[in-house]
Amino acid sequence: MLASGSSGNCAFISTGKTRVLIDAGLSFKELSKRLASIGEQPDRIDAVLITHEHSDHVCGLPRLAKKIAAVIYVTRLTAPLIDWEGCSPRLERFQAGASLAIGDIEIDSFTIPHDAIDPVGFCFEAQGVKIGIVTDLGYIPDSIKFHLRRSHVLLLESNHDLDMLKVGPYPWAVKQRVMSRNGHLSNEVVGDYLGHEFDSSTATLILGHLSEHNNHPEIARIVAQQALDRRSLATRLVIANQKQPTEVFQF
Repeated sequence: MLASGSSGNCAFISTGKTRVLIDAGLSFKELSKRLASIGEQPDRIDAVLITHEHSDHVCGLPRLAKKIAAVIYVTRLTAPLIDWEGCSPRLERFQAGASLAIGDIEIDSFTIPHDAIDPVGFCFEAQGVKIGIVTDLGYIPDSIKFHLRRSHVLLLESNHDLDMLKVGPYPWAVKQRVMSRNGHLSNEVVGDYLGHEFDSSTATLILGHLSEHNNHPEIARIVAQQALDRRSLATRLVIANQKQPTEVFQF
């Protein structure tokens, strides 16, 4: 995870042969810096996959599209909502729910419940490893639980603490949006999922997209860890943040 939070989101996956970026919520300068910290560079990226059109996921995309030749994968409904700032990117439009193949990576897309035009999550499989990435969703329907099964690594949103959100600085209308079924996952909802239906074979769980104003990393960690402990799961728990990349997860 290069960045995860309310101000910018971006993840990087590589098999050594194929390099894929998921979302582009960082400036080109900051993206280049964070890729360099793991020995990578933007012009080696083969493809960029976009989950939805909200600015914290695409604000760096037009500049990135001008700088590199990578193909940008975006749903047919999402593509027209992005301001490409006069550039003509190499677009590959797909239907939400479609399966994709990029190099030696097999990718499944799936619809997620969020207040965007056509938001999607992704699962990536290569060399016997499966990675699930799903953030920006108001609840976890059975269809998503099905897609996330057998993930070796899972990035899951744990956006807010309900009590912090209720007394926090947001206007009431925004609070209602965040708490809605098309908003964001709370720590409590994530804890319930982990305590009952989370796949016990998942080796690493990354909690992401934490709200800067309505959550705290230790609160999210405690709720999730308690749920894992109740099932005696050995899953490793990692908290992603906005300001720096996570460690590199290797399989």
